[in-house]
Amino acid sequence: MKNITTFLTAIFLLALHCATAQTARVQVIHNCADLAAQTVDVYLNGTILLDNFAFRTATPFVDAPAGEAISIVVAPGDSSSAADGIYTLNTTLTENETYILVANGIVSSTGYSPNQSFELSVFSGARETALSAGTDILVNHGATDAPAVDAVETSIPAGTVINDLSYPSFTSDYLELATQDYILDITDQTGMTVIASYQVPLATLNLEGAALTVLASGFLDPSMNSEGPAFGLWVATAEGGDLIELPLANQTARVQVLHNAADLAAQTVDVYLNETLLLDDFAFRTASPFVDAPAGEEITFSIAPSNSSSVNDNIYSVNVTLEADGTYIVVANGIVSDSGYSPSQPFGLFVYTMAREMASMETNTDVLVFHGATDAPIVDVQAVGAGTIVDDLQYSNFNDYLELPTADYIISIATADGETIVASYQAPLSTLALEGQSLTVLASGFLDPSANSDGPSFGLWAATSAGGAMLELPLTTLNTNEFETKRISVYPNPAADNITITGYDFTANLTHRVYDAFGRQVVNTTGNTIDVSGLSEGIYIVKSTNGSITREQKIIVKR
Repeated sequence: MKNITTFLTAIFLLALHCATAQTARVQVIHNCADLAAQTVDVYLNGTILLDNFAFRTATPFVDAPAGEAISIVVAPGDSSSAADGIYTLNTTLTENETYILVANGIVSSTGYSPNQSFELSVFSGARETALSAGTDILVNHGATDAPAVDAVETSIPAGTVINDLSYPSFTSDYLELATQDYILDITDQTGMTVIASYQVPLATLNLEGAALTVLASGFLDPSMNSEGPAFGLWVATAEGGDLIELPLANQTARVQVLHNAADLAAQTVDVYLNETLLLDDFAFRTASPFVDAPAGEEITFSIAPSNSSSVNDNIYSVNVTLEADGTYIVVANGIVSDSGYSPSQPFGLFVYTMAREMASMETNTDVLVFHGATDAPIVDVQAVGAGTIVDDLQYSNFNDYLELPTADYIISIATADGETIVASYQAPLSTLALEGQSLTVLASGFLDPSANSDGPSFGLWAATSAGGAMLELPLTTLNTNEFETKRISVYPNPAADNITITGYDFTANLTHRVYDAFGRQVVNTTGNTIDVSGLSEGIYIVKSTNGSITREQKIIVKR
């Protein structure tokens, strides 16, 4: 409230002064990126005009005295009077002229390179509205570490519209443009190196008839400038207020779409990005590859029946804004039918925002887990030898990536209390040569198909980054009950070189698989002895099988 009150008081005093005196129109824009000048006070003839005037804000156009000498003083935001000023501009404004004053440059003595001195850059002949039906744009180069630049319009294309603009200059006059959306490349003077590309959405922002000031603002290299604000193009309107950042153009994110909606009515669907058909007849338990999608602007994903003729046939849509250079996984999941499914979890697109296209380490396989089984309870995922690796995962949730050494694993889906095993699966990462890859493993289908229109049964399915049909993880059996009635001895335990298994009259027919603490299979042998001499010290699980009879035993290797 203090800032508004101070500004209104200053305007009132100016109005009293200007009621009978000559006047000019003035707008002030704060574009000084020095962190020491994030807010400043501006004094006119010793009277505070702007209190705590913030970086990347602008005043509206106001009347100021003309035809007489005036003093404009810029002071720190905590100043007590104009005597605290760090910069003074003594000038005489011309009656009935219109001015834009831009605060640019550096006030600190160190920490900025190059250290361009602070100043008020002045443009006379400013406009408060466009001269005609279009949009008029004045450009100021206020980026202290940026070279002289060109601006090249590429969407029409109109070519070079600004040539060799250097700090802290304005363009010689306004660009008088038709009010439409443009793409502007900022290049070096040669026009060969594009510094950045920007959207200039004049039509989208309804700026017909407006006069704007576009400022090159911030630092190309913040690391050389006290980690100050990064370079961008920002727009001041004649009404003032916060500057408007122009969004970067041609920004993209990476997106993979997975179809995991087990509803029979959605066995195949069409996927639209905005109004464009992205995936035609996209089948259940398939995945797209990762593709580029627009970022930095709102886009719409829509799901429609497979016989759709346009996006208007959609049964579900969601608006999202993807971050530039982000990587996303989008899972289509849930029920679209009105009846026949229990529980009827509503259809939706579920988004994971930190996806990976490859493993974080070349020797690993990174596994993202998604619970997409609409009638399954909250579950744990257990790995043989490693215990619980996913805890209390509920429907529609992701579990962050598991960064696993690439080996063959045995995993079980258990109830949240860990007491009841729903099913056990092989996860043959090594056998399938998945080293260095990232996967999404989905709980898919129905635990009780009879209550869900006899839809596909529950299982674990894996999608690779390359897309295509998902891979079904094969079921396996962990049966300990039949072994409980038979006596078994494993000795010595701990062991250094070999262990012996006794207690059966069929030990010669036993198959033994040994798993380390990560669930990796490290030994596969038969008979009644197991050679552990090549294993590192630690705890291992021995899974012994004879036909349908299986038992697990913990052993310790110690030397």
